[in-house]
Amino acid sequence: MGISEKIRILMVKRGDISAAELSRRLQAAGFAKLGPQNLSNKLKRNSFSDGELIAIAAALGAKFTRREFFTLDDTGEEI
Repeated sequence: MGISEKIRILMVKRGDISAAELSRRLQAAGFAKLGPQNLSNKLKRNSFSDGELIAIAAALGAKFTRREFFTLDDTGEEI
């Protein structure tokens, strides 16, 4: 399972958050370069930096624990 698929799983587990909503959360946190179109393209290409993955995890209430894994803050579930 690729990192983009795991991000999409996190988005569903967090209330079916859209890519546009995730982008708004990231921009509010200071990641202006991850606008809706850029985020959508990165999800299609499966191309994220570690910094972007850490920010995405934080925006979705999770932690980026190591390459390819996220841990949900509230349940400890690893994705």
